[in-house]
Amino acid sequence: MYDSGKIIAGLVIFIILITFPFWYNHGKASIAPDRVLPKDQKECVEEISYMTSSHMQLLNDWRTSVVRDTNRIYKNKKGKTFSMSLTNTCLDCHSSKADFCDKCHNYLAVVPYCWECHLTEKGNP
Repeated sequence: MYDSGKIIAGLVIFIILITFPFWYNHGKASIAPDRVLPKDQKECVEEISYMTSSHMQLLNDWRTSVVRDTNRIYKNKKGKTFSMSLTNTCLDCHSSKADFCDKCHNYLAVVPYCWECHLTEKGNP
């Protein structure tokens, strides 16, 4: 009971440290980076809203389909077919990995493993 002052001070310091990120930013989130879309925008594989939220699941499905099932043709919801290739389909339009992929992945602190196998701009790893 003689250490109650130290316990209360410790709890106050603990609560301040735990809540620091919230009150330091006053509840504001940083602004998401703008996507740099290709100037000669071709039709994307799927709707832009779907690609923004679910592109990783689509790429995982493509990888499974190509590697395990040897199926290289993707048919979208509109019935149009595309080659299942990150390098030849996606990076054909989104040629700058730094401007398109890296900006959002860095903002979200995501490290995709796509680039462990796929080469980026002009064949440089």
